Amino acid sequence: MRERTHEPCPALRGRWLLERAIGFALTAVQAVTPEMLPRRTPCASWDLEMLLLHLRDSLSALHEGVSLGQVALTSAPPARDEHPVSAVRVSAIRLLRASGALGRVEIGDRRMEGELMAAAGAVEVAVHGWDIAQASGERRPVPPGLAEELLKVCPIVVPEPRGPLFADPVDAGPDAGAGERLVARLGRRPLR
Repeated sequence: MRERTHEPCPALRGRWLLERAIGFALTAVQAVTPEMLPRRTPCASWDLEMLLLHLRDSLSALHEGVSLGQVALTSAPPARDEHPVSAVRVSAIRLLRASGALGRVEIGDRRMEGELMAAAGAVEVAVHGWDIAQASGERRPVPPGLAEELLKVCPIVVPEPRGPLFADPVDAGPDAGAGERLVARLGRRPLR
């Protein structure tokens, strides 16, 4: 008789998912030039520069959680001479180099497991990487394997009702791949 093996919950592999999402986002920002910063993005009312700064803030918050075990509710403004793409790259590298143990993380007056924070961060980073790829004209999809894993995490980390933080899901279409289903679940219209 064969022994059944159970795959661990994706949230328990949060750090691994986060590393893969960061790799995807770093690939997406490679195509961004200064002339592209005013471009609209799939995020309603955000231009590419605003999205890049938001991603930098998210990466910095994740770094705090991993390295300090707590996340401040405010972020530092970028240096005046720092380009938004450079800010994303620096924050991503800092996070990848952080070696903290993913125990409990304090976020304001709440606590969560570090692996769950990393999994939630992976969803954020991957989807914003997709947003950047669309705005830059690269149209790069979220890698299918990563998207499949993040779809498993979404029911755990994307609250219902969604409130002001997330757009309502949209229909991805009957033949949609994992990447298209992921971005549609988070309110983006997949491009075909």
